[in-house]
Amino acid sequence: MSGQENLNYDRIAKAIDHITSNFKEQPSLDEIAEQVHLSPYHFQRIFKEWAGVTPKQFLKYTSVQHAKSLLKETGATLFDTAMETGLSGTSRLHDLFVSLEGMTPGEYKNDGENLVINYSYARSPFGLVTIASTQKGLCHVAFIEDEEKGLYELKQQFPKATYHQRVDQTQVNALMIFANDWRQISEIKLHLKGTDFQLKVWESLLKIPKGKLSTYGSIAEEIGKPKASRAVGTAIGSNPIAYLIPCHRVIQSSGQLGGYRWNPTRKTAIIGWEAAQIE
Repeated sequence: MSGQENLNYDRIAKAIDHITSNFKEQPSLDEIAEQVHLSPYHFQRIFKEWAGVTPKQFLKYTSVQHAKSLLKETGATLFDTAMETGLSGTSRLHDLFVSLEGMTPGEYKNDGENLVINYSYARSPFGLVTIASTQKGLCHVAFIEDEEKGLYELKQQFPKATYHQRVDQTQVNALMIFANDWRQISEIKLHLKGTDFQLKVWESLLKIPKGKLSTYGSIAEEIGKPKASRAVGTAIGSNPIAYLIPCHRVIQSSGQLGGYRWNPTRKTAIIGWEAAQIE
């Protein structure tokens, strides 16, 4: 993704923030375009190129009413495993290609002392990301504001690991999740540092289909801990793999979108973008 495309996301994020902050006033196209210093025509063109829909349509996808309707539509079938077979073409969910493995007790306790981690930076539809992998799989994906801070955050997770700035096939496969055609995606293996409880929560997130939403309570039910909604929320907030483990698809039971580790505006943008892709 080019620097210009990333600049477009920054403008779109600012526009989305304005829309959601002024939802009750239903701001016009002219008003929103003025906030990002573009003409209405140019703004609408950029927005549609990014999301595939107009700003007005996008607002519908990210409204509380839309969130509530998605929850109502999915109901008890949200984790329907039947979706995991027989899918093909552009409708194929990237979740089907993901397998998750926890790090060994030694790797977990020793801060990655014997791990060799390759890392790189890439552009996504939602801004710059740091992406990192071990020989066993992907261990880190995070939306970042700049590369230096992104590397610092990665090293905080594995302070004793050996690092190489290098793009490998694991990273390439993972970045394909942002493509619209899933047919060329290879299986993506995750190699994660987490407690047994966290791994169960993250694994359950992989079952939420693209364009659908769940709640913290539903995830707690899914993992057999119906009274652990708050602990589930903490585990979701610790998710080390942005977008691929779709913690952005979990919202409050009220229908409010709630917080997001990598900025609530970005969460709003991702939910609306995914809904637009499905549409």
